[in-house]
Amino acid sequence: MFRLSLNPTRARQSAILLLIAVALTLPFAARADKKKKAEQAAPAVDTGPRKFPFDPKKLVWPSPPNVARIKWLDYFAGSKIDYSAQAAAKPKAGWMDRLAGGQSEQEKENAKAFPFQLIGPYGIAIDSKGLVYAADQRVGAVFIFNPETHETEMIRNGYEAHFGWINGLAIDDDDRLFVSDGKMRRVTIFSPKRELEGQITEGLVDPVGIAIDATNRFLYVVDTQQDQVLVYDADTQKLLRRIGTGGKNHFLTTPGDFGAPQGVAVDGDGNVYVTDTLNNRVEIFDADGNFISTFGKAGDGPGYFARPKGIAVDSDGHIWVADEMQDRLQVFNREGRLLTYIGQGHGELPGQFKALVGVAIDKQNRVYTSEQYPGRLQMFKYVSDTEAAADKAKHDEELQKAAQHRQKNAAAQTAPAKPEPAAGQTPAAPAAPSQSSPPKP
Repeated sequence: MFRLSLNPTRARQSAILLLIAVALTLPFAARADKKKKAEQAAPAVDTGPRKFPFDPKKLVWPSPPNVARIKWLDYFAGSKIDYSAQAAAKPKAGWMDRLAGGQSEQEKENAKAFPFQLIGPYGIAIDSKGLVYAADQRVGAVFIFNPETHETEMIRNGYEAHFGWINGLAIDDDDRLFVSDGKMRRVTIFSPKRELEGQITEGLVDPVGIAIDATNRFLYVVDTQQDQVLVYDADTQKLLRRIGTGGKNHFLTTPGDFGAPQGVAVDGDGNVYVTDTLNNRVEIFDADGNFISTFGKAGDGPGYFARPKGIAVDSDGHIWVADEMQDRLQVFNREGRLLTYIGQGHGELPGQFKALVGVAIDKQNRVYTSEQYPGRLQMFKYVSDTEAAADKAKHDEELQKAAQHRQKNAAAQTAPAKPEPAAGQTPAAPAAPSQSSPPKP
């Protein structure tokens, strides 16, 4: 038989220690419960694209009080990623499952459903529906973005196509897609349903920039290694002629010749614009391939070039040139006078660039640029000459109204005050109207 002996003093000490422990525990428990409730009530953190510490949609060029000619709209970086699916991923298969011949979770994944990010976007084109196509050299795929919904589709190497090193894109008025491939030395043609339709190989060595003259049915392909622009029939794909002298290893500087050209664009009149990259200039030709003029020279400031690559022409005939080394998008008139530009230094903020290489403009005057290092497309709004004139007239009218309002306030402040009647004096009554008869006619 066991005896239980209790010491009254020790029992009291134990009770006191227990009370102290409970008293110390209660605040922490209450605090933890309060924190748990706050976490449950707090909204879930958005894990989507990086947010900027300012509103980029207020960015305009040139800066106020000038009339804005370019406005920042949006950017695209890749296909949408389903983070919830990643969080719910099952654990890897054990060694016994693999020994028995079972597939791991990674092997069971459908590669076609993988999300992709832009890594090295280069050429850009826009179809009749407003969808934006971007050729990513390093991913080996053509990304297709919906600028309204950000939904993304892809034409991928090894699935829908076989690519080597894709560069330029062009889309004709039938929504056929032309993709230049430098490694395969060809231009691949896809139907409006994005099915392989054909290819062009005749005369090509290193195709890069491409453009289509929908009116004259010409396909222009810049061959960088040959220092030439090859002109094809857009329907039969037959080689028609060449622009520039080939076989001179990028050393020619004479007007009408090239040194490693990169980009090409066509305006509404069929004139052709080519970025002569090593010569740091833009050359202009007519629809027959005859040399018209050139502008630009080497330099490191606005209005100069340091390896121009992408080129586009807007609805007003202005020439947009993407300069890779300066990371500057510059806008010129036909005579080569600088009108405005985007990009001051190198960076990843909206309106900044890193390895800017491509530019394209759609029928809604939306301007798209591609840059290599951040792996993104930026979208801007071009304010046309007509829209800018209307904005300027409205701005001038507002300034005139403000000036009239200031003059009115100044006149009211300087007008003489009416004399006040003396104390106890009754103000004089107004004079009675004259009773004389009106003058006879």
